[in-house]
This record gives sequence, structure tokens and C-alpha cells, in this order.
Amino acid sequence: MKSLHELKFPIGEFVTPKEYPVVVLTKWIQHIEEFPQRIRAAVKDLSKEQLDTQYRPDGWTIRQVVHHCADSHMNCLTRFKLTLTEKKPTIRPYHEDLWANLPDSKMQLAPSLKMIDGIHERLTFLLKSLTEEQRKLVYIHPEHGKEFSLNEVIAMYSWHSNHHLAHITTLIEEQNW
Repeated sequence: MKSLHELKFPIGEFVTPKEYPVVVLTKWIQHIEEFPQRIRAAVKDLSKEQLDTQYRPDGWTIRQVVHHCADSHMNCLTRFKLTLTEKKPTIRPYHEDLWANLPDSKMQLAPSLKMIDGIHERLTFLLKSLTEEQRKLVYIHPEHGKEFSLNEVIAMYSWHSNHHLAHITTLIEEQNW
């Protein structure tokens, strides 16, 4: 049986890279680009009961995970745009745990899947257009009290996509759905 930590972090915790070689950045951007198709494929045949199953004790349901990805990646796109148009912006954090319990977290998945499609199409286009200098630009995250470069955020959202996808696919595999 998997530990709670393994269930919470099925692909491991995010580790900030020390370097950002173009070949690795390209791979991370590809993960971001492919995420909409991969999450759609993972949830397409799930029943209402399966969508409302928690991926771990005290964790979110698959439905909440999908809606969270739409919320989080919407914020990601906004943070990129702020960073590209302002000097060291301080971004606005949000309470993802509270957002995941708002009434829209219980609705059907179609609107969030559409959001993910559009957000990722725009985000991928933007990421592929960035210069090396632009990827070094930073925003300030007040909750963490530190600066994040766009390079690091690309790595983080590649991980974030794969992290939440693994929550879904691991549960599906374990339950033999």
C-alpha cells in the first residue's frame, strides 16, 4: 500500500532545476502542450461516481482536480503575461483549497476542459515565442517571499500538469477502472 506522501506526490515533489537547457525547456513545453489531450483521455470514460472519488484520503476528487487545473493554469497564463509586461510584478496568490470547494467545483467537466484547451493553446504559443532573456524575467510570489523566473515556472507547470494527471491515472489504475 502506498504512503500518504506517495499518494499526494505520485511523481515526486517539484524540485527547482539548477539549469534550464533548451532541450529540457522544449520537453517541458511539450508536456504543457500535450496536457489537454492527456487529461481528456484520462477522464473521458469515467462515471459520475468515479469522477467524485478522492485520489487519496483527505484529497480532492478527480472532478476537483480537473477544475483545479483549469483554475491554476488560468492563473499561470496571467502570471506570464504580467511578467512579460511589467517589471518584477508581485502576483496575486489565490486559495486553491477554497477555490476547489466552491460550487463550480462540482459541475460537469466540459467547461473546465474547454478552458484547459484554450489556456494551453495560448500558453504553449506564448512559451514557444519567448527569448532566452524573456524566460529569465521574474515575478514575486508574496506567499513564498521569493522571485520565480519564467524558466522555473515553465518547469513547475510541466510538473504540475504531470503531477495532477498522475493523481487521476494512478487512481484509475489502482481501481482497475
